[in-house]
Amino acid sequence: MLQYPDHAAALCAELAGRFKEDQVQIVIAPALGGVLVAHEVARALGARALFTERENGVMRLRRGFSIAKDERCLVVEDVVTTGGSTREVMRAVADSGGLVVGVGALIDRSGGAAAFAVKRAALATISVPTFKPEECPLCKAGSRAIKPGSRA
Repeated sequence: MLQYPDHAAALCAELAGRFKEDQVQIVIAPALGGVLVAHEVARALGARALFTERENGVMRLRRGFSIAKDERCLVVEDVVTTGGSTREVMRAVADSGGLVVGVGALIDRSGGAAAFAVKRAALATISVPTFKPEECPLCKAGSRAIKPGSRA
């Protein structure tokens, strides 16, 4: 969906609407999947758009990005699975002195199980079954797993 700018803008505006009363100053996401979401949500909120990147295994602000003390930040993602990347971005915001006021995602595939101590919203919440390799029906049938995304 993000390959179609009109669709991305419409869905991200819908997500932004869930946070319109939260005085968001910065919308921030992990690279690479969340960059377009952060940009479009920030556009809809009239905020700055930033992204974090892993450097030596740690999620950080790079490329001259900075967050001032107590700037109100909304962390967004395209898809939340475990919430791990989101929590890493939240840590980077806190380490920079910012204040995370919410977490948003286009899709929450944790079924709502990924918990955060701030306001959260997703346009869709789904439950996706996961299996240990020895219990996976596809693995038992000889299928090979394909791991998309940026995490190993």
